[in-house]
Amino acid sequence: MFPVQHFGGYNGRAMTTAPFPACRLRRLRAQPWVRSLVREVRLAPQDLIWPVFVTDGPREAVPAMPGVERLPIPDLVEEAKRAQGLGIPAVALFPVVPPGLKDDAGSEALNPDNLICRAIRALAAAVPGLGLIADVALDPYTAHGHDGVLRGGVVVNDESVEVLARQALLLARAGAGAVAPSDMMDGRVAAMRAALEGAGLPDTLIISYAAKYASAFYGPFRAAIGSDAALKGDKRTYQIGPPNAGQALREVAQDVAEGADAVIVKPALPYLDIVSRVACAAQVPVFAYQVSGEYAMLRSGAVPWERALMESLTGIKRAGATAILTYAAPEAAALAKSG
Repeated sequence: MFPVQHFGGYNGRAMTTAPFPACRLRRLRAQPWVRSLVREVRLAPQDLIWPVFVTDGPREAVPAMPGVERLPIPDLVEEAKRAQGLGIPAVALFPVVPPGLKDDAGSEALNPDNLICRAIRALAAAVPGLGLIADVALDPYTAHGHDGVLRGGVVVNDESVEVLARQALLLARAGAGAVAPSDMMDGRVAAMRAALEGAGLPDTLIISYAAKYASAFYGPFRAAIGSDAALKGDKRTYQIGPPNAGQALREVAQDVAEGADAVIVKPALPYLDIVSRVACAAQVPVFAYQVSGEYAMLRSGAVPWERALMESLTGIKRAGATAILTYAAPEAAALAKSG
């Protein structure tokens, strides 16, 4: 019988365990109280961010995402109060913009009385203390469905950054505690940080989608906000290709250097290796987004919903995520509280 070497362990270093039967690893799994004491990762409501879809229309279900609804502002306020009561610290807001308000320039994004600005003001007044994270990108507002300004079939970087910085400033002035650029343009974090500092809003967080992949898992989200039918082409010229890890690390490093307070890896489950590598390398909090396609698969009925949800979220946390964006945040928070 020889000692067995293991790597990782409870302290992250290589260690040697005694051979069987002196070492019976099942002893630490035999009773609920022991399993609770030795649990290495704990998921709490405070680890969750709830992405919500805001509409000026009636409250309605999102067909591709069972359990998810588009919420008018009065209903959003009530649901946000419920989420806060469950211990969820923040919501991430995404507008459902009517087709008639969309144009090639995404002009509605710069309207100070647009849907998302009104939602932010209502939430700030009615649910004080709740974190309000506002998405910064043009895809909900453009007739072509891209995250920036389109010129000759190409999403142009620098002109897009100028518009996005103005959008971020607008959202911060409306009362968002954090702006979350999801556009993947180069240099946008620096432009937004300069705009916020110049406007006397130095405390507004920038939570950057630094490692956002060109993924097949975004389909239900695009259907929910109505950008799927409008999208011309794809987003592979600015979102990261799925085979690439080094690019994600460079994107994170650049955004942190430009003033990002936290970064997001999106999607989560197919990119747990990226979550782990970014968590090890970055000197800022790392969030992971369990995106619409991941959520829809878990809700498909192929697996036990509640167990699969908590297992997947625990896996994301175990990979190194500081917090997780999930459409199931209220359900997960209730399950976490119940033990």
